[in-house]
Amino acid sequence: MSPFLLTRTLPVDATDAALRADVLHGLTRQPKTLPPKWFYDAHGSELFEEITRLPEYYPTRAEREILIDRADEIARVSGARTLIELGSGSSEKTRHLLDALPALHSYVPVDVSESALRGATEALLAQRPELSVHALIADFTGGLALPGTPEPRLIAFLGGTVGNLLPDERAVFLKSVRSLLSPGDALLLGTDLVKEEKVLVAAYDDAARVTAEFNRNVLRVVNRELGADFDPAGFDHVALWDPEREWIEMRLRARRAHTVKIPDLDLVVAFEAGEELRTEVSAKFRKEGVRTELDTAGLRLAQWWTDSGGRFALSLATAV
Repeated sequence: MSPFLLTRTLPVDATDAALRADVLHGLTRQPKTLPPKWFYDAHGSELFEEITRLPEYYPTRAEREILIDRADEIARVSGARTLIELGSGSSEKTRHLLDALPALHSYVPVDVSESALRGATEALLAQRPELSVHALIADFTGGLALPGTPEPRLIAFLGGTVGNLLPDERAVFLKSVRSLLSPGDALLLGTDLVKEEKVLVAAYDDAARVTAEFNRNVLRVVNRELGADFDPAGFDHVALWDPEREWIEMRLRARRAHTVKIPDLDLVVAFEAGEELRTEVSAKFRKEGVRTELDTAGLRLAQWWTDSGGRFALSLATAV
């Protein structure tokens, strides 16, 4: 079996410190917010996997269709010998790329979860024992140092996760990716596209209410990790389309006026009846908007692929 290296670039207590900072900042401002990354404990990850199989939730199927149909073309255009995946999780979708890259030498999955990285890598190496894997426990939004691997390199950021970043955050992120690219390297970026409001809202407010439970899971995470006393059942799931900003917002709406105690932060948070806590922004994109954001970051849109329904896009960008 080929080498498997695991490098931690985050302090062991970084996740706890980040949660504390996000909760303290987000729940003491108006309107109240919590970042979507805190959905994903073990239970939240299971719920999200269930969401990806729901009939209303098209992005996963649409992106998989592009990867299956275009993997050979992506491989040919990029010529990658190293594949770097940001927010790799289970690395499931990336396997279509791994299969299509004949010259691939190294795979660098990047995630904040050591258990996710170990599980995905073990499964991957069982199928591809010749692959060299160097996993990074890192937060790719906070700057990233990559290991030395063969060029050219392809950085993949899939799933439309870039839409969870606010515009200013996206600009910083894309510039940070640009700084990692050498001549001949490329970025493969997944973006969900603007479409009918009813289709978008249904994808985030499914009939089976799985997304509602996923949304409330952020409160369970805060309860468990910080000793809070949120009552998840005391909040309604809300999904709204903002046509001006062209993004979906997920919120939790308090059913009654109440207070929440968070002992680990020595914090008491008051909610009015009907007050909303924003838990996610999911921006939707148009081709020209993606091109503009890439240009601003010093990247050139070289290829653009969509699924057959025009619902989702993968773009390949190179350094200018």
